[in-house]
Amino acid sequence: MVAVTAWGRLGTSDHRMQVLTDRTRITETIHGQHQGLAFGMGRSYGDVCLNPGGTLWDLRSLDRFIAFDEQTGRLRCESGTLLREIQRFGVPRGWMLPVVPGTQFVTVGGAIANDVHGKNHHRFGCFSDHVTQLTLARTSGEIRHCVPGDTMFAATVGGLGLTGVITEAELQLRRVPGPWLDVETLPYQDLQEFFALADASEADWEHTVSWIDCLHPSGRGIFMRANSVAVDQPEPPSRADLRFPFVPPISLVNRLSLRPFNAMYYHLKKTQARHLQHYVQFFHPLDRIQDWNRLYGPHGFYQYQCVLPREEGAAGVQALLKTISIAGLGSFLAVLKTFGQRESVGMLSFARPGVTLALDFPNAGAPTLALFERLDAIVMEAGGRLYPAKDARMPRALFEAGYPRLKDFLPLRDAGISSAMSRRLLGT
Repeated sequence: MVAVTAWGRLGTSDHRMQVLTDRTRITETIHGQHQGLAFGMGRSYGDVCLNPGGTLWDLRSLDRFIAFDEQTGRLRCESGTLLREIQRFGVPRGWMLPVVPGTQFVTVGGAIANDVHGKNHHRFGCFSDHVTQLTLARTSGEIRHCVPGDTMFAATVGGLGLTGVITEAELQLRRVPGPWLDVETLPYQDLQEFFALADASEADWEHTVSWIDCLHPSGRGIFMRANSVAVDQPEPPSRADLRFPFVPPISLVNRLSLRPFNAMYYHLKKTQARHLQHYVQFFHPLDRIQDWNRLYGPHGFYQYQCVLPREEGAAGVQALLKTISIAGLGSFLAVLKTFGQRESVGMLSFARPGVTLALDFPNAGAPTLALFERLDAIVMEAGGRLYPAKDARMPRALFEAGYPRLKDFLPLRDAGISSAMSRRLLGT
């Protein structure tokens, strides 16, 4: 047995780890097994990637490109391929993944299973919008080739790994002029100004996101928007990654550090204005700091990410921020952004038209969980939902209310696959 933890480091649990190295033999390997789960980089924050007492099928060795058409930008690859490797291969050739999450250390299979989104949902939707086909191995011995429009495709993208093991996928990349982005940074004083900036930016800017001071009563923050740009500038010199070297005895994100740190960050960033930025720095700012999740101390951290319908967004976000501020809990890592009008393909995909707020919280035990119950009530009342890829404690009632297509998904589950999250939210 191997001790495994998710990115939130909320605890470790023992798993049987089975490394898969040949995609053509996955079906025979998993056939007839029970309580198994595909595993990639383990960058999910909560328990969606864990299977305590069961088997994890480790796909990280399945990281090969199968075919690439340089004229069309179609790439076939194995499901353990890292998004980072696709970008490193594609960008010098003028092609880029249309949608990437906040870290590039994610496998293609994980990106599909969680139907990740990026800073450009209003323009490019979710990761699944650019998957042209995928191959799914099921513990029944069946192999399914799924394309958009198929019921099994809709169940698998965003399906939390519960419909089978994705063995390979074909992705449609998008043309880009190079690795650089024209980035504009704008301070905003309150939520009304944030929404005005977000609305004004959708037509002309590919990427929009904001950092929000979750402890300031006004909801002030820093709005960032960016476009790909062609510039005659070489790639920046490679720098050695930084590493957070140890787990501190207490969380370094706490009541004493958070308010002054947020204030300092706001005042430093609000004067930055317009600048060129490499795509890695813009999309994945934390990837350069290895093991940054250690800074939350030995008890780990939760991420709470919700999406609220746009008509309830301003009032709902204000209520969430007020509740967090009163509790004195929260994080420097607080992100507020809007989603476009595109509905997600996946039955259990998170992104929907509206506004999403994501915050990291050090695990302080009962006070943190009590705060989440108050936040849950606000999300439920607004008709919103939480992001399963980030979740470790969502109550079943909120999950069922937030994902009305769950009833369509359940008959398509693979009976031999189970996770800590599925047992918590679905009972098996």
